[in-house]
Amino acid sequence: MSIKSKPLMGTSYSMPAIRKKNSKGKVFAAGFIHALNLRNGLLRPLCVVTNGTQRHHEIPALRLYIEQRYGAKNTWQKQLYVYDKAVTDFAWWDQQKKSLSFMISVLKENATAAFVESIPFDRNDVINTGIERYSVYQNKKAKFHVVDYRDPETDQLHAFITTLPKSINPGTIAMIYYKRWTIEKAFNNSKSDFTERKAWSSDLNALNNQMRFTAMAYNVMRVFEEVSKAKNPDRIHPSDKKYNEALEKRQIISRDKGGFVNPLFFHARIARICSFTIRSLQNAIMTGRSVMAIMESLARHLKPRVVDIVER
Repeated sequence: MSIKSKPLMGTSYSMPAIRKKNSKGKVFAAGFIHALNLRNGLLRPLCVVTNGTQRHHEIPALRLYIEQRYGAKNTWQKQLYVYDKAVTDFAWWDQQKKSLSFMISVLKENATAAFVESIPFDRNDVINTGIERYSVYQNKKAKFHVVDYRDPETDQLHAFITTLPKSINPGTIAMIYYKRWTIEKAFNNSKSDFTERKAWSSDLNALNNQMRFTAMAYNVMRVFEEVSKAKNPDRIHPSDKKYNEALEKRQIISRDKGGFVNPLFFHARIARICSFTIRSLQNAIMTGRSVMAIMESLARHLKPRVVDIVER
């Protein structure tokens, strides 16, 4: 990929409850926007959506964050935001290309756009598996690219929209959007495992600190888990083992129906941080165990690898 100077990102927001009421006695949800680095799995706090005393949506908050980033330090770095279709705004994203901010999303079914031209791509490249068309579309003055991807496993057709340049393989764009679901796993970690369901306060500084500390805790857990796997390449994490076994079963079923699982799904992925890792670090903090002891515990949790038997 040519867009590689800044890690890929997917965004999500949490909606913890808050106690403070506004002047009319109403209480709204407070929340944050985080970005998950789709290359290394680390969480980055972006901004607070609201403190709970006013009704706000995450999209305006995300736009404001991106606009404020323009002209700030290190704006030469490219940013790629992978979001659901709620973020789609042709004219606005067309403008963000000037500040090296790009996006990938799903094309809305009722989107109004005119076909301009087809974009050539290598149909023999495995990375473009399932790609039927790669095209340029236009909405008023804004131009963008649309990837028509047919899942070889389900035969379902998906249309992805992006502002990335034509040089990016359409198959890469489709797979990056699929990876967006990883942010939901991080969101689940923070709510279920870290019990971050409620805001600490309605004060903006407190909310910013909560957002940052949540990301810090998540990243520490992620580093420990990934390092334990990297230092034991002959073994596999139980969640990865379970995922691979599920893929193999899906492959067998889909081949019986004349299809197949996209081979890119068998590549490395960013998994949800497992409960064992989280409990191990929590216990270590309370008991004062050493880092070495923690790593040994995580290594023992890994399983022996087995040779894959299903043709991919």
